[in-house]
Amino acid sequence: MTLIILLFLIGVILLAVEVIVPGGILGVAGAILMVVGCALAFKDYGTSGGLIAIAAAVALAGIAVFIEFYILPKTTIGKRAFLSTQITGSSSAFGDDAKSLVGKPAEAVTMLSPTGYVRINGKRYEAFCQSGQVPAGSPLKVVGTDNFRIIVSLTNTN
Repeated sequence: MTLIILLFLIGVILLAVEVIVPGGILGVAGAILMVVGCALAFKDYGTSGGLIAIAAAVALAGIAVFIEFYILPKTTIGKRAFLSTQITGSSSAFGDDAKSLVGKPAEAVTMLSPTGYVRINGKRYEAFCQSGQVPAGSPLKVVGTDNFRIIVSLTNTN
């Protein structure tokens, strides 16, 4: 009985650690240990003991999943371990989207030396400046596209 309980506890711990250490190996090892514990329960205690072991394994796994996904994210450690924000934006435009930007005005978001980020129609894109080094805030114009980048140039402010 002690071996069965030990296998279940180690299996649940490995399943719980799987949330923090990705890869699947620990989760699979934990599940195998729990299955071995159930098999030993069937062997040592018959059908009723095995069914009780299966019910206990499912209950322990359910409790572990509940703690990992509903309680842990609300703790200090969980807030640091789980992603809570989404990064949106585009680093470069492709195909027809990029070609439709040619001729549009742009503003340098970062220093272009000669590459950096520009804002076009409220969206941020990675761009290459033909004019060389350009400080942030400079008015630019999209003059073309090349493979995976937008090409900009300083606008004449005469």
